[in-house]
Amino acid sequence: MSPDALAEPVRDPGLQPERTRLAWRRTTLSGTVAAVLAMRTALHDGVSVAGTLGCALCFALWLGFLALAHRRIRVLAASAEPAALSPRHATASALLTVALAVCAAALLF
Repeated sequence: MSPDALAEPVRDPGLQPERTRLAWRRTTLSGTVAAVLAMRTALHDGVSVAGTLGCALCFALWLGFLALAHRRIRVLAASAEPAALSPRHATASALLTVALAVCAAALLF
């Protein structure tokens, strides 16, 4: 076997980082829509303490996810071979997404 056959192939990421960056943007947009609609529904019948606290929590969760997503978008745009998403950031993103969905559902019902 020749030494060239044992060498690792060069990775060509192609458009994968761009697709991932666009997916993060779509996710933040859908999270924004869900948060705004949940807050609108919660405040539609008038302002209440529970509705206001729910909206504040929903807004805080949305801001947290937006910050994580924006950071990842910057990393993906910075180089042709971006670093992998760390387990800590992946876990935080998943937990914020689930918490935002639960908060939005609670505000709707």
